[in-house]
Amino acid sequence: MMSTAQRTLLVELLTEELPPKALARLGDAFAEGIANGLRARGLTTDASVVKPYATPRRLAVAITHVLERAPDATIRAKVLPVSVALDANGNPTPPLAKKLAAMGFADLPVASLERAMDGKAEAFFHTYTAAGAQLADALQAALDETLGKLPIPKVMSYQRPDGETVQFVRPVHGLIALHGDTLVPATAIGLSSGNKTLGHRFLSNGEVVIANADEYAATLLDEGRVYASYSARRDAIREQLLAAAGNDHVVMPDALLDEVTALVEWPAVYACHFEKEFLTVPQECLILTMQTNQKYFALTDKPLADGGRLTNRFLIVSNIATDKPEQIVTGNERVVRPRLADAKFFFEQDKKKPLADRVPLLANVVYHNKLGSQLERTQRLAALAGAIAKMTGSDVALAERGALLAKADLLTDMVGEFPELQGTMGTYYARHDGEPQDVALACSEHYQPRFAGDALPVTPTGTAVALADKLETLVGIWGIGLQPTGEKDPFALRRHALGIVRMLIEKRLPVMLPDLLRTAYEGFTTGVADGAYLNDVYLFVLDRLRGYLRERGFAANEIEAVLADQPKYLGDLIERLEAVRAFSALPQAEALAAANKRIGNILKKTAPPADGIVQPSLLMEPAEKALAAALDKVTPLVQTSFEARQYEQALTALAQLRDAVDAFFNDVMVMADDEALRNNRLALLTHLHVQMNRVADLSKLAA
Repeated sequence: MMSTAQRTLLVELLTEELPPKALARLGDAFAEGIANGLRARGLTTDASVVKPYATPRRLAVAITHVLERAPDATIRAKVLPVSVALDANGNPTPPLAKKLAAMGFADLPVASLERAMDGKAEAFFHTYTAAGAQLADALQAALDETLGKLPIPKVMSYQRPDGETVQFVRPVHGLIALHGDTLVPATAIGLSSGNKTLGHRFLSNGEVVIANADEYAATLLDEGRVYASYSARRDAIREQLLAAAGNDHVVMPDALLDEVTALVEWPAVYACHFEKEFLTVPQECLILTMQTNQKYFALTDKPLADGGRLTNRFLIVSNIATDKPEQIVTGNERVVRPRLADAKFFFEQDKKKPLADRVPLLANVVYHNKLGSQLERTQRLAALAGAIAKMTGSDVALAERGALLAKADLLTDMVGEFPELQGTMGTYYARHDGEPQDVALACSEHYQPRFAGDALPVTPTGTAVALADKLETLVGIWGIGLQPTGEKDPFALRRHALGIVRMLIEKRLPVMLPDLLRTAYEGFTTGVADGAYLNDVYLFVLDRLRGYLRERGFAANEIEAVLADQPKYLGDLIERLEAVRAFSALPQAEALAAANKRIGNILKKTAPPADGIVQPSLLMEPAEKALAAALDKVTPLVQTSFEARQYEQALTALAQLRDAVDAFFNDVMVMADDEALRNNRLALLTHLHVQMNRVADLSKLAA
């Protein structure tokens, strides 16, 4: 049985309808704020569990195992340094008396203070017992702190019935503060705490009395017809949607599910229909119309990812449960019809003007005041996409055409109404205009990848245009001095750089990154800085590459080993990294990596001979002869494997050198007094260093 000293605490604010897009965040912040405030004052225990609640009309939290009074605490407080507390004669000073009074110990004699070292100086300390905080006091403080820090999107001022003007996100009508079944006195926003709340606006009858904090959610569910828990309500909506869908599939984005969860307290799902004639409109338009304007859930015959097609049935989430939903259903069907009609009208109107005819009008759309119009940008993209297509062996004419039309749908009515459909509508309109399939797909594919984990373009044409789009943005925006700084990246250059990295690596494109950057730069006739900044852009892309490789599971030292020489071709980086990882697992790897690091340090300090040729006649010591022989044997295998991009085999071959390398450093003096011997040994080490670092800088693997 729970101790009366440790009971569940319930705090609820009853409000007018809260902003739906902020509800989940407000609910979590309210719960965390109250819990943190009580925890800081010693009122919670290790067994305490925090349960947040949030509905359109309430923010609440239940915290288990909350104490009525915090335990007393023994505190050892520093008072003052002895040099300040006592005068030259050892008598108490006014600063000491002032400090003790401030601490609440005005009459405390100096003899009662502890004298101890505090660092290098001696100080007075006082140890005392502080009474634990009372729940009512702690809760009031926690409430005040929490309400002052809530992430309120926009504060509202309103006047209470007593004439007091208060501020909150929405008007507040009630405050509950219960510790078990005991009322905790508290005030907030002009209200005093009680144990009553309101249930569903239409499905409950009057006030709902919460008899005990532990019964809050169950009482609201049974008597108030309210799912108090945001997560429980969300799960209930999801289950009802799936059940109502039957054999169809629900288009259920998280953002829409979250928003609907924040709009209802007692969800009820009903099926509705619209006329089949609207299915002639691109389904992306209809789905977005239903989601954005009406918060409806579209249905498809199979998952969208598998090519699912939209049906003329959709689902709504109502805040009213009834056995006779006909009026709700017909009302929503009546409301959605004009929205779908608008989409159909936009689509039919847009098709009357070919995309190609819209391209010259891009001259009226500013891209950036330093980089010209969207038409000028489109011309740069066409030239750059064509150059990339030539580099990658794809169709130059298709790439140029795809880039020319890629931005034209920005001027269509449909994209003007739904900017999220840019690219998607371009593909539909290009197909209608009779453009080649690859050109049509490039209109949408060139935006890919839009975010981390998004799909890459499928077609070679779409890939060329997508690369051109991201390169032009990256090089152009950087060139006018708007590169990312700290956390600010208004032009999403980090995302563009990551998209470039992914396409070059995952598609193994046969192009050099610096060449791409230079070609993009050459497309700008004015506005951008001198081309020297391209190296900074290149290094910026490499930084994004590091993050990408870490997310793929490679270790930092493996990544640095492969990127040490700042690779220009990225298509084989994964194979190199996997080879480095396999090499690292070999028993010889640690010693060879350490030796490679040592060789690198020697060669940095002492320049190797200019010709770099090893003279067999100058190999005097058995260990250097053995190393030279082993290197002569391994080098052809390393070179052949490297040229065939069999990187693991190339690195594995180096393992044969371990004994010879160890013996060399044990028995041979590299920096011999004889200049000819010294240069010959440096040449041998140079040759060894080259072979060891063909795939990656192995010194980066050394501890």
